[in-house]
Amino acid sequence: MEFVTGLVHLQEESRCPICLDYLKDPVTINCGHNFCRSCINMMWKDLDDTFPCPVCRFCFHNKSFRSNRQLSNLTEIAKRLQVRRSKRKRQEYSMCEKHNQFLTLFCGKDLEVLCTQCSFSVQHQKHYIYPIKKAATFHRKILEYSIEPLRDNVERVEKVLSLQTSKRVDLKKKVEDRREEIIFEFEQIRQFLQNQREALLRQMDDEERDILTKLNENQRTFSGHVSTLKHLLKEVECRCVQSELELLTHVKGIYNRYQNLTYPELFVFQLKKYGFSLPPQYSGLDRIIKPFRADVMLDLETAHPQLIVSEDRKSVRYGNKKKHLCYNPRRFYLCPAVLGSRSFNSGRHYWEVEVGNKPKWTLGVCRDRFPRNWRTWPVVEGGFWAIGRYIESIYVILGGKRTQLLPVVRPSKIGIFLDCELGEVSFYNMSDRSLLYNFNDSLIEAVCPYFYIGVDSEPLKISSVTDDER
Repeated sequence: MEFVTGLVHLQEESRCPICLDYLKDPVTINCGHNFCRSCINMMWKDLDDTFPCPVCRFCFHNKSFRSNRQLSNLTEIAKRLQVRRSKRKRQEYSMCEKHNQFLTLFCGKDLEVLCTQCSFSVQHQKHYIYPIKKAATFHRKILEYSIEPLRDNVERVEKVLSLQTSKRVDLKKKVEDRREEIIFEFEQIRQFLQNQREALLRQMDDEERDILTKLNENQRTFSGHVSTLKHLLKEVECRCVQSELELLTHVKGIYNRYQNLTYPELFVFQLKKYGFSLPPQYSGLDRIIKPFRADVMLDLETAHPQLIVSEDRKSVRYGNKKKHLCYNPRRFYLCPAVLGSRSFNSGRHYWEVEVGNKPKWTLGVCRDRFPRNWRTWPVVEGGFWAIGRYIESIYVILGGKRTQLLPVVRPSKIGIFLDCELGEVSFYNMSDRSLLYNFNDSLIEAVCPYFYIGVDSEPLKISSVTDDER
């Protein structure tokens, strides 16, 4: 067995790395590798400056090799002692279609099988080239390591598919549960309307108990927070009089506890308003608009120089003194107006503005690049959708055209609903929950909330979005 193995090794060493055949007129180059004279001449034929070894890639500055007669004799011996594996060895390699040479090398960067002549091309000149056997061993290990992760991935995807299948059953159950909830809700409403006096009194009692419970819980929370602060204060006072080493040993823990302190939120309550003055067709308005509440604030960079904006940027009024501000092309200089700080180009958004008893105001949306050169009323053109009060009980619609509006109840708060997908801007009178006007247009650009204040001292106030409404 050892004889056969040694013979195979002898035959492999007697083969040319370029043509994979037995060496013919073998020559040895300076790095010690052996080739057929014709093969190495062919490989170095078109080279001028450097002559790389086809095996180790070491470069020489001149074309130099020497005949190896001893290797030639050994090659003849190997031919005579030929075993059956010799032909099979050649069959393991494919031929290069371009150079008609055996594909014996591999490019580590391009991941391509190459012949020796391909490896000398400009395309692979600076790439790492190594023999097929070595490359196959390396990449076989990498692929073997990826088998287990791929199996795990297949298992995870199969589990996801199984879950997706089970979701159909869950969907049917949820729809049925929701159907029962709707039936139950309508039944409750019917009973509620039949016994409105008793129900309202019960709700008020429940609300009182609930608020008292929350107040007590909030008080306990603040008491606990005070206790924590006192304990931390006591520890800080003790550490301050200790030695430097003891102080620095515990200072990290004190800092961490101090930085992680969270101030309890003060519980603020407001009694619900009970009544049945809303028309039935608008009784569901609050439920519809609640998910689309937008936290709109005023943009100081667009505010007219005489407008006074509150610190929270939720309220604005006209002032007598004109502020000296740096010029900004987005600012209103002729009319007392301001834009919202957010622009909208997708989705649905809703906000409310308290107008009170202001004699003049205008609310709506406009494109950010809308002109700012009017004094009292905007020029009616595209890119502006608004509603406003002109004087006393006269209200106007400002959009593609200017029309007069006559609300049944004087609005003290205006609700604005923007649907970018449908291109709709709707205005609601929140005093009686009625729809004032609805624009239907193409909103191809982002729009900003618009506020015209007038020159009276009464403010416009944007209603805040409470935590329950977010």
